[in-house]
Amino acid sequence: MLVCLENVLATPALQVAYDLLERETFVDGKSSAGEQARRGKNNQELSGGIPSAKAINNLVMGALVRHPVYLHAGLPKRIAVPFYCRYKKGMGYGSHIDDPIMGQGEKYRADIAITIFLNGPEDYEGGELEIETSFGTRKIKANAGDGIMYPASSRHQVCEVTRGERLVAVTWMQSLVPESDRRELLFQLYQAKEVLRNSDSQTSATQQVEQSHANLVRMWSQL
Repeated sequence: MLVCLENVLATPALQVAYDLLERETFVDGKSSAGEQARRGKNNQELSGGIPSAKAINNLVMGALVRHPVYLHAGLPKRIAVPFYCRYKKGMGYGSHIDDPIMGQGEKYRADIAITIFLNGPEDYEGGELEIETSFGTRKIKANAGDGIMYPASSRHQVCEVTRGERLVAVTWMQSLVPESDRRELLFQLYQAKEVLRNSDSQTSATQQVEQSHANLVRMWSQL
């Protein structure tokens, strides 16, 4: 399931994060890649241990974890500290799947990958996020401040940037519900519940959908 996250970062916060990143040092992104992915990875990542990292993470991750679609489509259990990735002209990231288990200390299962776009499509050419799905390949180039959630198990790539610079935050989530088809069903049920609540929250149909959604989350969640 591919899920768009609109307006994760509002313009003021986005500008602050962008300005902080522009002043910091980026290093070769191959250092954080697994053996398979390293061969096709050609980007730069924010150097670790920088003084402004906490401020950037507070802006980006603080906004993400409050986003209602992120909460109800992902059903997060653990979320990783993001990588901030920069792609200049000639850079890209070849076709790969993400490592199933990640983390330097406490390990987590990578169920869902999340990309948050920190600058807009007008700032660069190429650089599309290509994701292979059962319905064909999707090319995504979202507006600044928007994000995309997709299964970490899917094959994906970042096309070569041919002009300008692409700047994104990338993170991974372990979900309370490991099975992607169950997460999709729960999200559809949540969306139906919200429509019913907004039209008439007291009908028996609304209450039945609310109860079914809550009990399926209870049944399928792994704590």
